[in-house]
Amino acid sequence: MKKLLEGAKKLGLELTPGHLEKFEVYYRELADWNRKINLTSVTVYEEVQITHFLDSLTVIAGFPSPQDKPLSIIDVGTGAGFPGIPLRIARSDIQLVLLEATAKKVEFLRHVTLKLELDGVEIVRGRAEDIAHDDRYREKFRVVVSRALAPLNVLVELTLPFCAVGGRLIAQKKGEIIGEINDASRAVNVLGGKIGEVRDITLDEFDDDRCLIIIDKVKTSPPQYPRRPGIPVKKPII
Repeated sequence: MKKLLEGAKKLGLELTPGHLEKFEVYYRELADWNRKINLTSVTVYEEVQITHFLDSLTVIAGFPSPQDKPLSIIDVGTGAGFPGIPLRIARSDIQLVLLEATAKKVEFLRHVTLKLELDGVEIVRGRAEDIAHDDRYREKFRVVVSRALAPLNVLVELTLPFCAVGGRLIAQKKGEIIGEINDASRAVNVLGGKIGEVRDITLDEFDDDRCLIIIDKVKTSPPQYPRRPGIPVKKPII
């Protein structure tokens, strides 16, 4: 895990041998299960370290200041566990919910979190449009994360209802994002958010432009959002 170790140091993270052992196990399980179900198109050992593991850890740059209590996070549309599981491996103070709609991916998530012996992790199967109306999860998280789920104006409808007032959404994005941010301005306002910061991620390990869009939750999301499944994508707030 040399590439991951060196990249993490540039983020200010000192990964221990225990951390690296868990990342090794995670890689092996990911590669093994990927032969049976489609989890990722990236399976080469060195590439997974950068494309999945290190990329996930960049989210820590957007975390709020530490507090005494655990950091509650929901990863919406987590897929094979990115960025949620790498974040939980690196930070034991995280209380994590992984939300995924696909049954086979949920099966993998349950298997790999047991294999990694990660406590404080809950796996929920369902669509964000439905689960965000469940009182157990609505506006309960200090941080909401999402990776490559949807354009920003759709993403905020799917994710901000999970975020507690005073918390934040951290969205991972690549490439030119000014137009995407402008297109999402109304949706951000409607869902109770305020764009706080766009933080560039500049590491030699990445050959493209990456950033974290940090949206602060400043007021409660209206109860009608998110709309029923499929509508946020078909008719985004613009």
